[in-house]
Amino acid sequence: MNPEPDRANAHVKRKPVRNSQEIRESVDITDWCNVSRRGFLGTSAAAALAGYSMMSPALRAAVLTLPRAGAIGELCAADPNGIDLVVERQVVVVDGSPSTAITINGSIPGPVIRMREGEDALIRVHNRMKESTSVHWHGILLPFTMDGVPGISFEGVPPGETFTYRFRVRQNGTYWYHSHSGLQEQLGHYGQLIIEPAQPDPVSYDVEYSVVLSDWTDQDPHVVMRKLKTMEGYYNFQRPTVANLGDQMEATGDSLVEVLSKRLQWQWMRMDPTDIADVTGATYTYLMNGKSAGENWTAVARPGQRVRLRLVNASAMTYFDFRIPGLPMTVVQADGQNIKPVETDELRIAVAETYDVLVSIPDDRAYTLFAETMDRSGYTRGTLAPRQGMTAEIPARRKRPMLTMKDMGMVHGGMEMGDHTGHTPAPEHAQHGSEAMQGERGEHAGHTQGGTRTLPISNLPDSIMHGPDKHGPGSVAMGMVAYRRLDDPGVGLGNDERRVLTYSQLRCLKTPRDRRPPTRQFDLHLTGNMQKYIWGFDGKKWSESDMIRFQYGERLRINMINDTMMNHPIHLHGMWMDLYAGEDYAHNPRKHTVNVQPSELLTVDITADAPGQWAFHCHLLYHMDMGMFRTIAVVRSLDGGSTDADT
Repeated sequence: MNPEPDRANAHVKRKPVRNSQEIRESVDITDWCNVSRRGFLGTSAAAALAGYSMMSPALRAAVLTLPRAGAIGELCAADPNGIDLVVERQVVVVDGSPSTAITINGSIPGPVIRMREGEDALIRVHNRMKESTSVHWHGILLPFTMDGVPGISFEGVPPGETFTYRFRVRQNGTYWYHSHSGLQEQLGHYGQLIIEPAQPDPVSYDVEYSVVLSDWTDQDPHVVMRKLKTMEGYYNFQRPTVANLGDQMEATGDSLVEVLSKRLQWQWMRMDPTDIADVTGATYTYLMNGKSAGENWTAVARPGQRVRLRLVNASAMTYFDFRIPGLPMTVVQADGQNIKPVETDELRIAVAETYDVLVSIPDDRAYTLFAETMDRSGYTRGTLAPRQGMTAEIPARRKRPMLTMKDMGMVHGGMEMGDHTGHTPAPEHAQHGSEAMQGERGEHAGHTQGGTRTLPISNLPDSIMHGPDKHGPGSVAMGMVAYRRLDDPGVGLGNDERRVLTYSQLRCLKTPRDRRPPTRQFDLHLTGNMQKYIWGFDGKKWSESDMIRFQYGERLRINMINDTMMNHPIHLHGMWMDLYAGEDYAHNPRKHTVNVQPSELLTVDITADAPGQWAFHCHLLYHMDMGMFRTIAVVRSLDGGSTDADT
């Protein structure tokens, strides 16, 4: 499939950048490695220039020769000879300052990799680091030995060695790739995948651009982890204090007594209503295609052209709210799957999700691509314009949002529950524990077909009571009720006149092949303890848990119940999750990553069609590393062996 000229020019191939050894030979990089970047640099171009002027002449000369983040090339893994990815630690200029990163072919992000549906992909990964590495092909259906998860699907790529990935491409759309080794993803080890369809693309466009959103810190990720473990909310500088009582009264419209009463409730529950992101703009710089807001990455398109933006959230920990002020967006793809077009003004993209949107510039002026963090502690931006060098106004920052009783499962039917003594009555329509989800009686009952009892595919319970807490110290139960939030755009959104995309609006363009009703299900609680910074499923870390077993060929259901105050992007490797997003079961969206909001009950159905062992985890990097991870084994039979999933 030959691209049109405009599409071919959307990605520019660049010359290889110099490696770290060449730089070390020209100047001692320790001169700047011991300097605190935030000590003399801000995020603006003026601050970067000031910091640059403070360097010695030799240092300034060396910085000019360093590779810069955002020098993204493009490769086609369907070429007969395949492609090569070189992974190494390098000094790279990020937001105007030298930083140590893990690069792929000399840059962060790594190159855009193109594949073709129905053809083989051939990729050689060369590890030039002193530590093992890996590449996981996020959302790609392939043999589990090619999935790239050390300890589950292979041993990793040892230092100085090469691993060859080869697999037949069975899908199309927008995806991404990243390391699954330690905390390497935080250091720049990620990039975008674009798979061209074998059949004519149902999405018509003139020019396309990759938009890879990410978060960057100069701190060693292990230092970030240690700080999170040492002090709850270490990076949260937006907590309620006596000084901001007035701001809260103004923002909420509550009286002083009401504000104080709510704060006492949060204190009783040992929670913080501003605890929305574990790692914030206090240490993060936010990037778009490797460029900071001050560097202003720019996409060029003529007025009237249909522009396809392929959005990927490759962050370690950051959710972004993406919009283009003055331009509506038409969402045409979610997680690589074509959907019925939805026009919107803003969308929240969880960590590891992808969305494709169409936009068109109506006139000869620039528009800002604005990606604001969910906790409002920072943003990144780019520009969509007819010519390079054009800029548009950056939107005013919104006030940081606060969690409410609704986010803690303390609201049902639009009413807050309980009093200030800690007693919380059960809502009348909430059902208890897994009993509510079993579909064994009443209007939720399944039916028998061919000797196998099927589960309902409509009229699923809207809420579920939190049952007896058996999750131990690995869980601090947050609320009495978990409920469906498919129409909820998320904290901090939906309070203005902008249209915001929600999961309830997502519908497959065509019905996928296997939409049988499931015949087995289990509940899975998303649990955490912020004080100890422990994360897991059902109160257990990965090291404490058994494998969850799927029987090959079965159709099963997982009811995810979020007991925590955090959003969690849950990713299943190797198989699709069909998200229950309403009564139209045939067209419910198919995703590789689903965001589970605080106190949410979210249901996915899965076809276990991929033999082997697979990862299943929260995609917040530090949550995954602290235990929110399980191994899925797709086996021939469920007889024998251990499992902690109900059968």
